[in-house]
Order: sequence, then structure tokens, then C-alpha cells
Amino acid sequence: MKKMTMTAAILVASISGIVGYAGAAERPTVDYGKKLFGDPALGGPGNTKSCNSCHPAGNGLENAWRRPALAEKINDCIGAMKGHGLPMDSAEMKSMILYMQSLRQDYSWK
Repeated sequence: MKKMTMTAAILVASISGIVGYAGAAERPTVDYGKKLFGDPALGGPGNTKSCNSCHPAGNGLENAWRRPALAEKINDCIGAMKGHGLPMDSAEMKSMILYMQSLRQDYSWK
């Protein structure tokens, strides 16, 4: 019985983590994307890594905004952390994309 209770508690915590992002932002913002980028909870319960773990301060993502399938790549990385991908049209996904766009290198001087 105790084992079943523990399993139920883990399931509830997992669902709470996923639902915690749903509707958390009324509109997409760069700041919310940056927050998600640094949040280990995006990778699921018990995860200790965030996007920022592999890409500190967005290093290496300066040209990610050019990627046509950026949303899919974001979800691939979340999946690699054992998390659940974000809905494509969610404020969370839009915020992550806005954050990635904010890292963009400015080539206007060339």
C-alpha cells in the first residue's frame, strides 16, 4: 500500500510540474523564456539540468533563431532531459523562441 501511495505522489508531482507551465504566462515574453531556459523543472521531476546547463547564458545559440524548426529542436532538447515537450503554440514555447531570438548576433555592422 505504501508503495502505491508513493507512486501516486510521484505521478501527481509530475502532472503538477507539467501543468505548472500551462497558463503560467498570459503572453509570451523574453523574460519568461529566459526563466524557462534556466529552470530544471522543464526537464521533468527530479531533473537537475536546464537548457542553461549545456548553453550557459545562451552560448552557442546565437544563430538558433535562423533554424526553421526551432520549436521542434527545443522540444528535442527537453526530451533529452527526460521532460515533456512544450505545446507548439503555447506561451511557454513562444517565450523560449523569443529568448533564443534575443541571443541573436547582430550582423548589421557588416
